[in-house]
This record gives sequence, structure tokens and C-alpha cells, in this order.
Amino acid sequence: MDLLAAMRIYVRVVERGSMSGAARDLGIGQPAVSERIDKLEQYLSVRLLRRSTRAISCTDAGVQFYERSKQVLEAAEEALSVVAQDDQALRGVLRIAAPQGLGEVVLPSILLRLRERHPDLNIELVLNDRVVDPVTEGVDLSLRLGATGEGSFVVRRLAHVRRVLVAAPAYLERHGVPAQPHELAAHPFIRVTGLFGDRQLQLVNPQRTIEHAPLSIAWGASHWRPVYELLLAGAGIGVLQEPVCFDALASGRLVRLLPDYTVPGFELNALFPSARPVPPKTRAILALLEKHLPAALAGHEPDAHNEPQTDQAQAPTI
Repeated sequence: MDLLAAMRIYVRVVERGSMSGAARDLGIGQPAVSERIDKLEQYLSVRLLRRSTRAISCTDAGVQFYERSKQVLEAAEEALSVVAQDDQALRGVLRIAAPQGLGEVVLPSILLRLRERHPDLNIELVLNDRVVDPVTEGVDLSLRLGATGEGSFVVRRLAHVRRVLVAAPAYLERHGVPAQPHELAAHPFIRVTGLFGDRQLQLVNPQRTIEHAPLSIAWGASHWRPVYELLLAGAGIGVLQEPVCFDALASGRLVRLLPDYTVPGFELNALFPSARPVPPKTRAILALLEKHLPAALAGHEPDAHNEPQTDQAQAPTI
């Protein structure tokens, strides 16, 4: 049997907590994943996983085999990268977890640059708005907004993501323009679920002190896009990450409210496993992100004529 491939499948099953999740990540059918795990257990003559209708968990032997398999797969990947150093090519799979808004609007153009330079690199982008530990979730790099929590990973600050309080001109024509923070309570507020749970909007006033404006929450959605569309449709007021609404602000389809006040933004951090050495593909994407993210988050197109010769040559020292 192809033991290395079986180990890769087993690791993904453990990290995803299900056969189906691993099958989706690997691009194969769930029966094939189950069959590979069965054959692996037969080959090793040991039970690795406990399976029920609700969950999968590791046996004691399964935990030990998972940890050793991770080390073997990382060593194999490092060996491949050493062989490829002569032509600076990157190969294999690069899995990145990212927040939904940035992952949909900002990251594709940056990842396209990486793929153009390294056509043998298979890039997988996993989007969600929760904190993803790259060690337990099986990704090479996780981009997270705000607090990162604790884990066996390295945190590197990449940029600051601004947020803006906005509404559509048609809505403001019908309902008036709020001139002071306390007036926001008179307008239906549209939010991403999980934010503004205390029904307060924190604002930084011109004196650089914090004010709290009461909110009347009328709409909630688990994804930023419905919030964006409701705001465009004139359903109320709301807060968006600035990069997802650059075009709407530039065209006048949305306008900023209380322009003398600032909605505190989020720090954007990169999380990656603390294993040494850091894989070349992780170093390459970090270099690109550090180079291009600030401009992209400020609404500027990256300068295509000011590119490094290779990503690895420009990669930060880690």
C-alpha cells in the first residue's frame, strides 16, 4: 500500500474529525477515505479510530500514530522542497484559512500571483470567521482578525483592517442623516451575527476618546454579503470591513456616516505551526502577504512592476 498517502488521509481525518470532511478536503469520495483507513488499520494490526454515528475519535495508538504521521509528512515535504530549491519552484498543497470577507475580496489576487510564479503549487482556500488553529485544523497558514487566543502556533501581525459605518443614499433621503452617535438608535442596524451583541457601537471621537452609541438591531446574517446587499438596498445602517465596500463607497452606492468618528478596526494576524524550519511555501505566501496586503487593504492595486524575482528571496526571516 502507499503508506505515505494513507498517512496523509489519516491525518486529515483526525484534523477534520470526520470522513466526509477529509474527503472534501482531499477531493476524493468518502468511501475511498473509509477504505484507506480500514486498510491502514489492517496493515498496522491496530485500531486507530473509534467511530460512531456522531463523531470520530482516536484511540491511544491512534493519537501516537497521528503525531508521528504529522512529523513524517512534514519531513517528506521538506525533502521535496530541498530538491526543488535549484529552480525555486514550490510544489504540493498550500492550505490557507481566512475570514470570509477578506478571503473573497482581497486574497484571490494575491494568491493568483503566487500560483502564477509556482504553477505546480495547489492552493486550497478555506473560509470561515472563527479562529482556526493551524495545528489542529491542518492548514499551513491561518489569517485571523482580532484576538488569536493561545495554541502551539506562531503569530505574525500583517496589517490593520479598517471598518466603516455606512448606509445607502436612498435610505438617508427617506430617514435622515444621523449627525451624532446617540441618533444611531433611531435607525435599523444590520449586523453580522456575533458582532454588537451588547447593542452598542464603539466609536472613536475627534478627541480620540471612546464613545458608545446605542443600536437598534433589526437584521442579522452569518455572512457579510447579505449585510452588504441589505445596506445597498436601503434597509438600514451597518458596519462593514472597508475592503469589501471600496467600490460601493467610490461609486456613491454607500456613504460613510459620522465621518468625524472612527469605528475601531481589527488587527490581521497570520498563524502558522511553530515547526522548524518553516516550510518554503509558508514563507513564500507570508512574503507576498506582507508585501501586498497593506496596499490591498487601503484600496490600492499592487504595483505589478515592482515584484521580487522570487518569493523565497524576499521571504522574511522566521
